[in-house]
Amino acid sequence: MAGDKYRVRAGAVRPSHLMFTSGVGSLVDLPNFSVLVSGLDDWRHEGAYGWEPLAEPRLLAAIQSFPYHKGDPEYLDFRSVKELRPAPWLAGIERDPSGPASKVGVPTVPFPGWMRCTACDLLAPIDSKVFGFENDKPRKPHEARFFHDNCGRKRKGRKPLAVAARFVLACTGGHLDDFPYVEFVHHGQPCAKVSHPTLQMIDRGGNLGANVEVRCTNCEEKRNIRAVLGRRGQDQLPRCRGRHPHLSRFDEGCNRQLHVLVVGASNQWFPQTLAALAVPQTGAKAIDTMVERHWEAIKPLILPMYPWARENLPAMRDHFAKWSDQDVWEATERRRAIEAGGTEKKPPAYPDLRSPEWEVFSAEELPEPNDDFAVRRLDEVPGRLKEVYADVLQVERLREVRALIGFTRLDAPDPEDPELVTRAPLSRSRPLWVPASQVRGEGIFLRLPEDLLRDWEERVIESEAMTQHLEAYTRFRSYRYSDRIKGNFDAARGWPGPRFYALHTLSHLLIRTIALQCGYSSASLSERIYAGTADDPRSGILIYTAVPDSEGTLGGLVSLAEPDRLVELTFGALRDARHCSSDPLCAERTPQAPADFLHGAACHVCLFVSETTCERGNRYLDRRFVVPLADEPGLALFAGLL
Repeated sequence: MAGDKYRVRAGAVRPSHLMFTSGVGSLVDLPNFSVLVSGLDDWRHEGAYGWEPLAEPRLLAAIQSFPYHKGDPEYLDFRSVKELRPAPWLAGIERDPSGPASKVGVPTVPFPGWMRCTACDLLAPIDSKVFGFENDKPRKPHEARFFHDNCGRKRKGRKPLAVAARFVLACTGGHLDDFPYVEFVHHGQPCAKVSHPTLQMIDRGGNLGANVEVRCTNCEEKRNIRAVLGRRGQDQLPRCRGRHPHLSRFDEGCNRQLHVLVVGASNQWFPQTLAALAVPQTGAKAIDTMVERHWEAIKPLILPMYPWARENLPAMRDHFAKWSDQDVWEATERRRAIEAGGTEKKPPAYPDLRSPEWEVFSAEELPEPNDDFAVRRLDEVPGRLKEVYADVLQVERLREVRALIGFTRLDAPDPEDPELVTRAPLSRSRPLWVPASQVRGEGIFLRLPEDLLRDWEERVIESEAMTQHLEAYTRFRSYRYSDRIKGNFDAARGWPGPRFYALHTLSHLLIRTIALQCGYSSASLSERIYAGTADDPRSGILIYTAVPDSEGTLGGLVSLAEPDRLVELTFGALRDARHCSSDPLCAERTPQAPADFLHGAACHVCLFVSETTCERGNRYLDRRFVVPLADEPGLALFAGLL
């Protein structure tokens, strides 16, 4: 917010909010009005002394390799990204509201551009100059407000509050625009009386949806917002004109169908993020990375020269001591093959950030601890749990880095098929950096026996319940994208498969038990599911704390992996899963046509957790695939354990 003294700061959010709820292009509801977070071009880090880019090479490489197709707009090309930057911030704003800290932050602009007087119902754009703005209390930015300066109904000398007119337009291309109130009330025609009519917005309330009337005081035309709501009303809306208000620009040639949204609607902004754990590289991955980093130095060498190079060449002497000459030679040959184009692989449709993590957690020899990652394996899985877990790791220290690479409107991005939804840009041109945040925490890694999962998959893959889940997934995808599908569309693409259902359900059971019995709030926990395929078997669950406060690093979660406590935790979770206070409705639920929900025997009572905890939005959950339920006990992964 620009202005005079003390009129800069409009509010505050946590850095993590700028990644998940209040990022670039999103509307942020303040107590008296709403603002739109501006694009990266307007962010300024110059005054934020002491900040440094976040270092996570694996995440940065994934962002740089994010799918970019010839013909896409330049701002979707992330090959130019060089840094992961935290939000600009400087301490001292409370101590000195007009000092250097007041000039550092994330810029915003008021949006929507129309305001309504709460006293006389006048509806007018902000740039009409009929509304004033005050923010003269330096330590109370939450009291900043717009007001109707010349309202005839002001009381006790206080000028009436003006609030945002609560309707906006959005399209699936990520564009956002003001609602065309003048054109709407006059049915697309100019006012018969004046060129710049005066409007009123009258909210009549009611329990049958929106009942908001827009009235022209000059020609007496009036119209209810209900006329353009829903599918029937969409045809009366104009086509999209490609506006990106957070970038102060218009895209050419959008012309998509617009949808009416209420300010604060949950589908006005969905972040597209990537997250990676700072795990050490192991095995061939590590040596390949080291060869890539020092390629120019070791490229001219042949195998017989390696003994000499280890004595005289700094790159070989300092960075390849733990590998044999043969290992280094094989890695350089792989690099030469890629350079020649012989075995180079195309980048995946979505960056694979889980494989290196799985390799570390499942390695026979765990990496040496460092400041970002420390893990310890139990000497032996407790006897009663050998039928449940093949391996248990105590993750004593971890660091997770998250980056925002774009956002969508109306439809959330699909991690398995990201190109189905159009990603909106963060900047007006090719970005040089993206916003990022980091959290530190601890966790438990649990690996299930591969034989157990493989036998269970063969048993349930063709069951009626699993077939219903697959069919529900195809319906979900078809309903969601049927109006914007281009070319071939595989409705079953990205289905996580039976193994994910079992691992994901078990993860939620453990998280809820941890929250109920061990003092952690479920919102302070996160999960990462490592579910593979027949060709690439994986069977791991990581439950970890990933919050910026002290609750995440006090050692409490790691202690739950001690043998006695882990036995109690696991069997308590499995016993509780057999019953739900919503049974039999919950236990008998399956996603039958025409329903397209993506869960079976699961609900808020027994399995659902907070949105910040679940990595898949409380989807792909079903108790019957983990514990025996009355209707189909044979489908349970642990059918004979309880």
